[in-house]
Amino acid sequence: MGLIDTLLGHASEKDLGRIAEDFAPLLAPGESLQRAFGLVRDLIVFTDRRLVFVNKQGVTGSKVEYLSVPYRSIVMFSIETAGHFDLEAELRIWVSGQPAPLTRSLGRNAGAQDIVALLAQHAPPAR
Repeated sequence: MGLIDTLLGHASEKDLGRIAEDFAPLLAPGESLQRAFGLVRDLIVFTDRRLVFVNKQGVTGSKVEYLSVPYRSIVMFSIETAGHFDLEAELRIWVSGQPAPLTRSLGRNAGAQDIVALLAQHAPPAR
């Protein structure tokens, strides 16, 4: 189902070994990759310190945007699951200092529960 889910735009877990080389220059000393989820060409990558959104742009995908969000900056998050006629689940993450949430479409729930569980695991403790 991995290839079919990817073609349909569903979030599916990616092998960390395959993306580790690309991410090596982006990681701080001692930082490690934990899990990654693919969305067609884009990625959502969890490290032990932050969440990284990878947005490949253009026809060839050679232009890449990396958006790094430290876990301590995440104020809240939500997931809107796909219904019978909806084609995709939607993830929203509110970041401190930003008026609008970061929004990503995840396909039909594939990977959505895992992503939300990881966000909950890394959420800073309530004050």
